[in-house]
Amino acid sequence: MSAHIRAFCAADEPAVPRQLQIRFGVRAAVPLLALLLAGCTDAPRLPVAGPDPSDPGARAPRVGYRSTIGSYKSQRPVEPAPWGEQNERVAPRPKSGQ
Repeated sequence: MSAHIRAFCAADEPAVPRQLQIRFGVRAAVPLLALLLAGCTDAPRLPVAGPDPSDPGARAPRVGYRSTIGSYKSQRPVEPAPWGEQNERVAPRPKSGQ
């Protein structure tokens, strides 16, 4: 393997032609330059949507308060209730006329 490397390094002609190296360099440099310039641009002057968040006088909707535990119902173990009574409470109501 080292003989191949020495032969490659000792060759008079490069493995890749010089024109191809230049074309590749230009093709790689143009997008890189575009990305660099895009990163240096200013941020948008106006907010994209809605009022400016840095303006303390900007109008905003009111914030309402809702308790996270307001509808809490204790689920502690209890004695079983009669199943017939529970079924009657959740059964659909009969339609009128039937």
